[in-house]
Parts: sequence; structure tokens; C-alpha cells
Amino acid sequence: MAQDGVILEAREIYKDFKRVEVLRGITLQVKRGERHAIIGPNGAGKTTLFNIFTGRYKPSKGKIFFMGKDITGMSPSRIGRLGMARSFQITNIFDGLSVFENVRAAVLSKHGIRFNFWRKVDAMKAISEEVERILADINLLHKRDVPAAELAYGEQRALEIGIVLAMDPVLMMLDEPTAGMSIEETKEMVSLIERVTKGKTLIIIEHDMEVVATLAHTVTVIHYGEVIACGSYDEIQRNELVREAYLGGEG
Repeated sequence: MAQDGVILEAREIYKDFKRVEVLRGITLQVKRGERHAIIGPNGAGKTTLFNIFTGRYKPSKGKIFFMGKDITGMSPSRIGRLGMARSFQITNIFDGLSVFENVRAAVLSKHGIRFNFWRKVDAMKAISEEVERILADINLLHKRDVPAAELAYGEQRALEIGIVLAMDPVLMMLDEPTAGMSIEETKEMVSLIERVTKGKTLIIIEHDMEVVATLAHTVTVIHYGEVIACGSYDEIQRNELVREAYLGGEG
């Protein structure tokens, strides 16, 4: 049973690859409606943990609970159907499809139906309206017919978030959504994430501390596969272990 308000819980998660231990007893909780950032140096194990949460990897030891259900070792598709959806460090879109078609594919998948030209017009109209609402949310409605490959990098990342939104997840997981962006693109992405995650639970991996400070209610710091601190951004900033291990001792 999950504790009240806890939507995702990791209990003593270990993961090794060819006898190299990447995660060493990770324990953390994410509360419903919380925006929770996971930070740490490169190689700390952040993306490995994401992959365990979403079923891409099975932990060597430990348990994962989502909405009170033990999901340890479940397939990504089963976990997705329970209401967890994620983005990736590297943009994961269909370059050859239009913006509209990318999001429509995700909406159809959520509803468990395949697109065909003979499907009832009313049903496809409802799907199209849902897609257009999502495109409006991510500020890409004006580019609905543009091939995804022709979008600017920041727009491609926004489209990927649109695909995540199309799954109508209970929990959104974004892996470095501002990586490689300019200062202006980063500001726009932070604003978009703030807007579309209202009322949702978010876990984000992020290196930009300004982004973390703006978005996160709670920050978990991982170093060499272990949690060394968890708290508000201000608490994390003041933590000596964090300053030494991650922030370089800066004030």
C-alpha cells in the first residue's frame, strides 16, 4: 500500500550492468501533484533510474510502486497504460510525420485504436479536436502541417512534450527537456512546462539549476548512484554534501 499522497515510490533500488553498480539503494517518494527534480553529476544514475521507473530496465534489487501498485519489472506498455509517460534526453519524434500526425499517433494509441480512412467521421473529428487542443497548449497549432523534421530544436522538444501530454498521464517524466537550448528557448520551455503540468505530477531530470529552482517543489540529489539529499531547492543549496559533490562548493 502506498502512503497517503504518494504516487511513486522507489524502495532500495539497486542496478548493476556487467557487475558495475550504477544505483546503490535508491529510496525516494514522489507525492501526487508534486514537481520533483532529480539532479546529480553526469553518470550519477539519473536516467538509469528513469528507465527503471518506466520499465525499460528491471532493478537488480528493490521495488517500485506506482499509485500503490507494485510495478517492478512490468513492461513499459503496461506501465504506460497505468498512467506514466516520459520524454527522453534525445528528441524522440517521427521526423517524417507532420506535427499534427505525431500527436495524433499518440492520441490514437491512448484510445487503443488504429487510424484508418474508413473509421467513423465523428470519431475521427473528436480525435482531431483533441490533437488540436494539445497543439494549442504547446504553442504549435500554427505549425500543425509542418513536418516534424523542419521544426526548430526547441519546437521539437515542445512537440515531444505534446506527445507525452497526448497520453493524458497521471505522472509526467521529462528527461533534460532544456538540454541544448538557448537561454530564450529555455525560458519558453520552462513556461510551457509550468503551464501544462498544472494539476499533474512531474518528475524532471535537469542540469540547469535555474530551471530546477523555477519548476521544482522538491529536489533529490543523486551522487554515484546514491541519494545524498532531498528537500526544497533552498535546502539543497545549503546542504554541504551537495555543495561539495555537485555544486562545486559554490555559495
